[in-house]
Amino acid sequence: MTNYRWVICALLFFATTINYLDRQVLSLTWPNFIGPEFGWTNRDYGNITAWFSILYAVCMLFAGRFVDWLDTKKGFLWAIGIWSIGACLHAFCGIATAGTLTDTWLFSFSGARELIKTVGNVGQVVNISVMFFIFSRFVLALGEAGNFPAAIKATAEYFPKKDRAFSTSIFNSGSTIGAMVAPACILYIAAAWGWESAFLIIGALGFIWMGFWVFFYKKPEAQPKVNAAELAYIQQDKDSYPSTEDKIEKGQVHKLSFLDCFKFKQTWAFAFGKFMTDGVWWFYLFWMPKYLQSVFHLEGTAQVFPLTVLYTIVMLSVIGGWLPSYFVEKKGMNPYDGRMRAMLIFAFFPLLALFAQPLGSYSYWFPVVIIGIAAAAHQAWSANIFSTVGDMFPKTAIATVIGIGGMAGGLASFFIQKGAGKLFDYAGETELTFLGYTGEPAGYFIVFIGGALAYLIGWVVMKSLVPKYKPV
Repeated sequence: MTNYRWVICALLFFATTINYLDRQVLSLTWPNFIGPEFGWTNRDYGNITAWFSILYAVCMLFAGRFVDWLDTKKGFLWAIGIWSIGACLHAFCGIATAGTLTDTWLFSFSGARELIKTVGNVGQVVNISVMFFIFSRFVLALGEAGNFPAAIKATAEYFPKKDRAFSTSIFNSGSTIGAMVAPACILYIAAAWGWESAFLIIGALGFIWMGFWVFFYKKPEAQPKVNAAELAYIQQDKDSYPSTEDKIEKGQVHKLSFLDCFKFKQTWAFAFGKFMTDGVWWFYLFWMPKYLQSVFHLEGTAQVFPLTVLYTIVMLSVIGGWLPSYFVEKKGMNPYDGRMRAMLIFAFFPLLALFAQPLGSYSYWFPVVIIGIAAAAHQAWSANIFSTVGDMFPKTAIATVIGIGGMAGGLASFFIQKGAGKLFDYAGETELTFLGYTGEPAGYFIVFIGGALAYLIGWVVMKSLVPKYKPV
């Protein structure tokens, strides 16, 4: 048997890595480079990340349907092409801000930086620059919304159900690798050549990936590098139960429309699970650099090692794909029950975040390690919640349902990002006190508590909506 399916999994891994590299450039460069240049506060940065989240949520709602309509290969090409353009656009926000405020258009990053210093109205600089960054984030969100619907659809095409959580955990670990590699790459690029260069260099990686995708991706039945034995392995589920796709082709059942997907509890279970947990991951992703700066006074390249350690710990999440396979193969559970059992186990690990702030009084390494474990649990949870869609829905609807859940997760992130920015500024300005902590540390403690409890709440509601395995 050939193993070409793992080549596809590797491509999905690199796409997800690039996705998260592009997403991380702003969070790493704003505290020490972009924020001081434009005069941003926590609230300004929170607004930008919040708008990215809500735009991503809306785009996810339609991206899944777009991928199902255009199909996996073309859908993924469109997605990564658009988000790579959006990533590069960020680099020109300084030039656009300087040109708008001074009516002098210099196509030079350093020249634009000097012009911005001559603008007396700081409020105008803040408002205009935030507007341009929000626009760039919109283009980024438009493309990035297609990554997970297309990747999950490709996984469903190339892997049998019992292997999907494991393959998903492998390609989903690209988000961790991207976040892990990002500090070392991005902070040093920004320090050496300017923050604009970080957006351009990282953004260009997506265009390189597109060439590999065009060359390597075909449907397994049309891919000559997939032999008969591997194709039989990929399609083994057809022998276990009636194929919904076959019934659709024979006219026995109709293809699920976009609105049809909302009629099923399975859709709402997936969406609620994403709503409760995605925002927690995005908070860790977008705010940890600022957390290390505000609470522990680690700035610039001093953050590289702690953040690298944090995301190295997150690599433990690959266990998340193996555990449900153990329950299925060794304990005889069906895929859905195996995944839900695994997700319940992973839901307890984020509770460690309750101790991140108290133990941080001794050393910043305690919250770094604790948040790393909580984030690893999220990624393990994420790999399995994605796979539940493939368990319960026909392939023709997978990307659509993934998009609906992604919208729910992005919506939650909008509230968390916007609320966090306001909370941290308010806590700092008013010297807010919470459980013995004052100022911004008190604000972070509040958010950590919410994130710690989110997974157990999400699991209980999902299990209530879909207590037993029930494919659509």
